[in-house]
Amino acid sequence: MTGKELSVLMLSWEFPPRIIGGISSHVYDLSGTLAQKGVEVHVVTCDFPGTPEYEEIGGARVYRFESYKIPAYDFLSWVFSMNRNMAQRAIEVIDAHNGRIDIIHAHDWLVARAAVELRNLYEKPLVSTIHSTEWGRRGGIRNDYQRTINDTERWLVSESSRVICCSNYMADQICETLQAPREKVRVIRNGVDASKFNLDIDYEVVKRRFANPGEKIVLFVGRLVHEKGVQVLIGAAPKVLSVLPNAKFIIVGEGGMKERLLKETWDFGISHKVFFTGFLDEKTLTLLYKVSAVAVVPSLYEPFGITALEAMAAQVPLVVSDIGGLSEIVEHDTTGVKVYADNSDSVAWGIIRVLTDEAYASRLRRNAHRKIVDDYNWDRISNETIETYYGAMTSAPQRPTTPPKVRLPRSEFERYPQGVRLLLCLLSLGAVDEESALSAEQISEILSMKLSTFRGLLRRLVQSGYVSALRDDGRRSRYFLTKSGIVRVCSLFS
Repeated sequence: MTGKELSVLMLSWEFPPRIIGGISSHVYDLSGTLAQKGVEVHVVTCDFPGTPEYEEIGGARVYRFESYKIPAYDFLSWVFSMNRNMAQRAIEVIDAHNGRIDIIHAHDWLVARAAVELRNLYEKPLVSTIHSTEWGRRGGIRNDYQRTINDTERWLVSESSRVICCSNYMADQICETLQAPREKVRVIRNGVDASKFNLDIDYEVVKRRFANPGEKIVLFVGRLVHEKGVQVLIGAAPKVLSVLPNAKFIIVGEGGMKERLLKETWDFGISHKVFFTGFLDEKTLTLLYKVSAVAVVPSLYEPFGITALEAMAAQVPLVVSDIGGLSEIVEHDTTGVKVYADNSDSVAWGIIRVLTDEAYASRLRRNAHRKIVDDYNWDRISNETIETYYGAMTSAPQRPTTPPKVRLPRSEFERYPQGVRLLLCLLSLGAVDEESALSAEQISEILSMKLSTFRGLLRRLVQSGYVSALRDDGRRSRYFLTKSGIVRVCSLFS
């Protein structure tokens, strides 16, 4: 199917190289594939240090707007201010093309206000992709902060002509928790470009960047947050190492649990066997997949599981929790190993099963790769997306409804450790480059921290690579977030 004469405006808070979660790679691959089919694609997204304001990528036109230098006292305030800037940039794009936009496509709650404002202003159908829900991520709605996000998700769904999600599991959740009519919801499974893993590499050279000779890499890729289950994998590591002392656990990603996880590796006496890489660029991550012996996706909540597809495409044997979208992707003992969710013993069993039986691992590898090529390709996904666009264009217009009440509980952020609150403060105040850097005195006053305590905290964040320090003409130090710091703090909310 082609989409000639079809023009789409996509809104996403993340797009490469700004990679917070799975939305970034999804929008990148979808926008490029649609463009190849003749769809005119405009992507409006947040800026990121070192990226141009405008560029064309794979045929898609990408427009970035100033999103960091928006003073706000907490993350939700920042999100709503970011939406105003996003909507303004999108208006400039649409007007520059004489209003020729057929569809507005929003990706998740983080861009809901901009999306609905544009839909109302230009009277164009709105299609929304819900990548996950606050109810699912948190296991329920328990406070005003979560309620604000949940209400925003429900509002976005109600304002959309069509809603796309990635699994039957997610479709059921959207209908039940966000009150979406089932006929409005379209399941379009995610995909992956398997060709990007067709690399000729020097296996030992690449592997030495992450592990010693003779070690087998057990790979985790994802945000370091509770629902991704990385704590379950750390709990499984001692059991795996008792059987396979040559295993090496590589943890890729950022998130609020990092310090806790590091401490647990020391408590378990396995810190020398666990390597936290932090954020990795796509090229490095692709190479790491190629040298891994097994990939583990131990999620407690997973609408789909794009990292599972990447592992299958890279021909890495896969161990996954038997939940959510993962259950729909993986066939046990055929394309991967399913284990009990939130069960370290079961995860350890699955890893050992793969690493001790090469014939079994090879069969999983071959079957999984064949499944990816046949069923999870972007050609199919883009065709189904174009069909959804045309369905939205011929459906009855959605009647505007009242935006949800905004609850901005400052106390919500008191639950984060001081280091995370500091990163949140720098993000909310737009301290993301040398020009906008803040002094220790300024930040400590905002956070109501003692300056003596605060300086030690800043030094640790500089050493970890999340914050950069510079000296002004008066030899006074000022501080701003690095790219890793931006990804770390934003990963808390993805």
